[in-house]
Amino acid sequence: MKAGARSITVNHVGTDWRESRVSDVRALILGADPDIVEEIKWRKPSNPDGVPTFSADGLICTLETYKDKIKLTFAKGASLPDPEKVFNASLSAGTRRAIDIREGDTLDTDALVALVQSAIALNRG
Repeated sequence: MKAGARSITVNHVGTDWRESRVSDVRALILGADPDIVEEIKWRKPSNPDGVPTFSADGLICTLETYKDKIKLTFAKGASLPDPEKVFNASLSAGTRRAIDIREGDTLDTDALVALVQSAIALNRG
């Protein structure tokens, strides 16, 4: 993490930490660029709430909730610079990259916002 970078750590007692963390990450994504649009896609009986997706001139990322983590998957993550090494999942995938966030993990918020902005620039490029 760069000097002066903000980070967030979530440990909520008595609430679902995933819900709070999704809310925090969602706010960071939407705050990265005023043109970002959030949509819910891929609703099905096994996942009636669907998957939140974030787009600006093309898909940026999805934000999914699992039992033990939340997963932020960048559609074109393999093409994005990640100097702060925020990506920690799907590292060998051909196109995408992901960030798995578990309870108590610290997230470099500045680096996440930079990834979102890089994804938008790639979409617009």
